[in-house]
This record gives sequence, C-alpha cells and structure tokens, in this order.
Amino acid sequence: MPLREVDFPSDPKDLEDAKEQFLIFYSSRVNGQLWCPDCVAVDRIIQDTFGPEDGPSAVIVYVGQKPEWKTPSNIFRGEPWQVTSVPTVIKVEDVAGRLDSDINTLLEAFIRG
Repeated sequence: MPLREVDFPSDPKDLEDAKEQFLIFYSSRVNGQLWCPDCVAVDRIIQDTFGPEDGPSAVIVYVGQKPEWKTPSNIFRGEPWQVTSVPTVIKVEDVAGRLDSDINTLLEAFIRG
C-alpha cells in the first residue's frame, strides 16, 4: 500500500482512527527537503519498506518545522503519541511498540513484530 502523508498541523487524535498499521513521524519539509538529518538518513528504507503495493500500510506524519518541533508544546509530544524524537515509527495497534533509533538496522524485525 503506498505511503500516505499527513501535513502539519493535524489533530493527533485523528490519527487514532488511522487505517494504516504504522505511523511514521518525520520532520516537515523545507523547500521539498526534510530538515532533520536523521529523517533523511532513514527515508530510503522507509520508502522501500512501506512504499510498495504489497508493503505494510503506513502514514507519514510531519511534526512541523524545526522551531515548531523543538517546543515542548508540540502537539505530537503529548497524548496519545508522546513522540520524543524524529524519526519515530509507531505500531498503531500497540502504541508502546515504537522504534525511534537505529531504524536502518531494526526496521525489518520491528515490522515482523
């Protein structure tokens, strides 16, 4: 299933009803580019894993520009997602199931569960 994208700002509660299996929290784009170097570093594996028609379903959620993300009151830092870093991948069925480091090496095992 192709990746779906949700622009910032969006209501975090709306994502609770997402049909996708995974939420991927990314930095927003500046002039078409992700501002976060960690997001850039994992983008290829994210696209290769979730992009194909037969891949797991996922939605990319942009957390805002750098100043918006860095504020403690960013809407995704609170309930229900409590994202503390980007990129972060969350299993929708198990919010406690999250991957926010070593995504390039751990993503495949994380998806298999």
